[in-house]
Amino acid sequence: MPILRILKGGTDIKFMKIKKLTLFISSILFLLSLGAVFFKGLNLGIDFTGGNLIEVRFKENPDLNNLRIQMNKLDLGEIQLQSIGNKNDIVIRVQEKKNSDNKKIETIQIIKDSLNDKSVEYRRSEFVGPKVGDELVKAGVIAVIFSLFGILIYIWLRFQWNFALGAIIALIHDVILTLGFFSIFQFEFNLATVAAVLTIAGYSINDTVVIYDRIRESMRKYKQISFDEVINISLNGTLSRTLMTSLTTLMALLALFIFGGIVISSFIIALIWGVLIGTYSSLYVASPILSYLKQEKRQVN
Repeated sequence: MPILRILKGGTDIKFMKIKKLTLFISSILFLLSLGAVFFKGLNLGIDFTGGNLIEVRFKENPDLNNLRIQMNKLDLGEIQLQSIGNKNDIVIRVQEKKNSDNKKIETIQIIKDSLNDKSVEYRRSEFVGPKVGDELVKAGVIAVIFSLFGILIYIWLRFQWNFALGAIIALIHDVILTLGFFSIFQFEFNLATVAAVLTIAGYSINDTVVIYDRIRESMRKYKQISFDEVINISLNGTLSRTLMTSLTTLMALLALFIFGGIVISSFIIALIWGVLIGTYSSLYVASPILSYLKQEKRQVN
């Protein structure tokens, strides 16, 4: 079977034959993602927009899963539930919502009305600001820039400048496509999603470094063939490892998505997309870019 042959490493796929096509497709997806982020925007969660907080004490131990399902039916956007202290004390955080006339919706009253059939005591209700303010957003952007710069320096020192540039371009490609994915489908974008995006960056760069290491090794071993052939040999040599890592990761993520519930759904969706796009970029973005950025002229028989 072809899949078994791939997993055993016995392939001879000419990846570089379609490098122009894959880079063209990636460029289109990159521009579409940027356009979606800038013009459509992200569906920001409570962590970014702020909202209302209600602390409730239930006389009987509540079922958080059933309570989440009930709250989501209210169509108030993202609602976070968290037990504090003992299991009967629940904090409910809900986004600030406005109607079509741009008037504020009384979300606190709507939630209280939905809990009329339960024995509850309302301990406090207040407006809470976003966890991520302007200063933290700026700090986050600076941190990402320094992280990319650090990766650039590390790969430059370990390999060459062209390897470093190819890895950074592939990394930026993965992050932007993930943001575009969330913008187009309007999935909730919160702090968990930010953590997922950073995880995707780490996963992607790790996969790219493994492939680049094999390419560097093959460059020393095969000195009489074209650079594209060296890349093809290297990609085929690491293909089984790349696919096995991606497939096992996806299996774990799918299990978490099915059984993990709505609380971590946005985090898992981001990771699933990131694994798919990261695997693709390692093969069809980072490697083709390296092909165009090669420094030395190689002798070909």
